[in-house]
Amino acid sequence: MVMKSYRKTLIALLLLILSPAAAGNLTQRDEIKHFVDGMVERHQFNGPLLKQVFNKINLQPSIIEAMRRPAEGKPWYQYRPIFLTESRVAGGLKFWEQHADTLARAEKKYGVPAEIIIAIIGVETRYGRHTGNYRVIDALATLAFDYPPRATFFKSELEHYLLMAREEQIDPLKLTGSYAGAMGQPQFIASSFRSYAVDFDGDGRRDLWDNTDDVIGSVANYFKRHGWKAGEPITAQVTIKGKKYNKLLSKGLKPDSTLKEFRKHGIQVAKQYKNTQPAKLLEFETEDAAEYWAGMKNFYVITRYNHSALYAMAVYQLSEEIRQQREAKVSKTAAK
Repeated sequence: MVMKSYRKTLIALLLLILSPAAAGNLTQRDEIKHFVDGMVERHQFNGPLLKQVFNKINLQPSIIEAMRRPAEGKPWYQYRPIFLTESRVAGGLKFWEQHADTLARAEKKYGVPAEIIIAIIGVETRYGRHTGNYRVIDALATLAFDYPPRATFFKSELEHYLLMAREEQIDPLKLTGSYAGAMGQPQFIASSFRSYAVDFDGDGRRDLWDNTDDVIGSVANYFKRHGWKAGEPITAQVTIKGKKYNKLLSKGLKPDSTLKEFRKHGIQVAKQYKNTQPAKLLEFETEDAAEYWAGMKNFYVITRYNHSALYAMAVYQLSEEIRQQREAKVSKTAAK
């Protein structure tokens, strides 16, 4: 039995070694041939050179496994501690101190608070320290051609990535990122890079890997372009009374009610928030009982970065902690 098992394992390894993907012959696959032909026809890529690129791609089964267990699948009480840590807050304070002028310039131009920009970068990559070890082209190709549930989306992102690499004069085989193909300090996917990345320091390049000015400006531009309103509220915790509030719990993240309706349904909201404020009732699972929050339009904008209420709440709460600690530090310094 042991010998039979060994032989099966050996045969499986030989088949893997001799498979077209492992042998560098990805372009023998019909769907990849079709994709390459489409890039040549639609965007005038050089066919033979693009085939050479594809034959250097390594499909990664571990990427598919990672896609099947995202952190957003956790309940809030398990998700929150991942991002609300002393080290991440301290890192945010240091980042603010180091890049205060650029953050102030971005806030002035785009209307997005410095602490929100910082929290995004902190949640995504711990301020640029963990940007991902997968080759972006490997990640996108794996998900485009070996992950049917999201194949259409990732084929589009692979197309955007190859266009981005050509536009920015970058070797498409060199860049690394997350298992989902997100890149740089702010973890932009390729379509977002092409649409929202900015050259914020005026050096003629959009660099989201090593140029923090461009990173800050690009995150702020992303939020502005998705509808961020300067000075508007983001979210507020609310108190539930009775059972009528259940009528306002629904799927989706976009505000679909108003605070006037909240109050009519027995939901207590702080007085400073106007009845006309659009809002979405959000429920977050804790170990003891659920928490309820009113997600305003700016909260919804945060979810455009990652379509998860858990993600947006983590960004918001991290930003608040960083802001409060910075204000306390500034006040303490001024009092001396």
